[in-house]
Amino acid sequence: MELRNIQRIALSTYFFLSGICFASWASRIPTIKDFFNLNEAELGTILLAMPISSLIGLPFSGWLVSKFDSRVPLIVSFIFFSIALTCIGFATTTFWLVLSVCLFSFSMRILNISVNTQSITIQKKFEKRIVGAFHGLWSTGGLVGVAFSTLMVKMDISMQIHLLSISIFSLIVALITYQFAVKGDISTTGNKLIIGKPDPFILYLGIIIFLAAICEGGMFDWSGVYFKDVVKEEVFTYGYLVFMGTMALSRFFCDRLVDVFGLQKTYILSSLLIASGIAIAIIFPFFWPALLGFCFVGFGTAAIFPVTFSLAGTSKKYSPGMAISIITTYAIAGMLIGPPLIGYLAHAFNLRSAFIIFILLGFIFIPVSRAFFKFQSKQIL
Repeated sequence: MELRNIQRIALSTYFFLSGICFASWASRIPTIKDFFNLNEAELGTILLAMPISSLIGLPFSGWLVSKFDSRVPLIVSFIFFSIALTCIGFATTTFWLVLSVCLFSFSMRILNISVNTQSITIQKKFEKRIVGAFHGLWSTGGLVGVAFSTLMVKMDISMQIHLLSISIFSLIVALITYQFAVKGDISTTGNKLIIGKPDPFILYLGIIIFLAAICEGGMFDWSGVYFKDVVKEEVFTYGYLVFMGTMALSRFFCDRLVDVFGLQKTYILSSLLIASGIAIAIIFPFFWPALLGFCFVGFGTAAIFPVTFSLAGTSKKYSPGMAISIITTYAIAGMLIGPPLIGYLAHAFNLRSAFIIFILLGFIFIPVSRAFFKFQSKQIL
């Protein structure tokens, strides 16, 4: 087998495993909410720990991409990522829960930058687009994680055993796969973060990622709670399962979608699907309509992250690793604002009303993406 195909399979494995681990945590948020007897505002405050700790990782991630091959922070971050997932399951006080969530989020930031840097390196070895497929495998891992979580909830298996088993399995596979990861991808230029006037190219992409992070992160953290508290579904993971399933499916086709419709129309289609899907779930808060709405949101959010990360890798000012690190900070800011904001709005009004924010943000994709492509066309001219 060609080296590039071996490296592609290895990186696909890391995307898949990180999706399983993240979905295992996210699908258990309603369990954590009940265990600690948290209201929506208190849960939102705890979720705030994730983006804050991830922001702390900004200088570390920038330093790592400039000093090491991406495979080094990849495996180190995955080890701590797995450990943190286990700690979340065994936390018995809110202090230890927040500490575990912080370690989980910090490690996930380094992991995300590492895998996306590797994906851009591998993409250069192929003629056709493959970055979307990597993100599709992350979502597929998420789908498997939610499916397994649903089984655990149905069988009344404790969260401790559930998260511990996922951590051990993922860590073993990650350690075995490490030897096949891309080597020698350290960039010699564009690794220095330039403070001052923002680069418009990165700024526009950062705003797009920021909006996507609010929508996607909100669905990760609140879809289970929505199905449990609004739809009144006992097996609350169904909504998250459908959302992740449609996201995974469409990410495998988003590279083809971009080839057919173009980048700008892909963003517009994503915007319309997100807004219409959330609207259906709000107007008809019943099992089947809500499932259909979450399907639309899954299709809508699928292409945004892989397409935007691919565009960031073409930056003329920064190396791929540094460009991804910068726009990841915008994503973290979205995570910082999004899930806690939903919690506070839900506490002040109700969760259905809080979800209206996703509709508004979905529509904002259209003018921001249009502004980006207008700027890009001027640069070419």
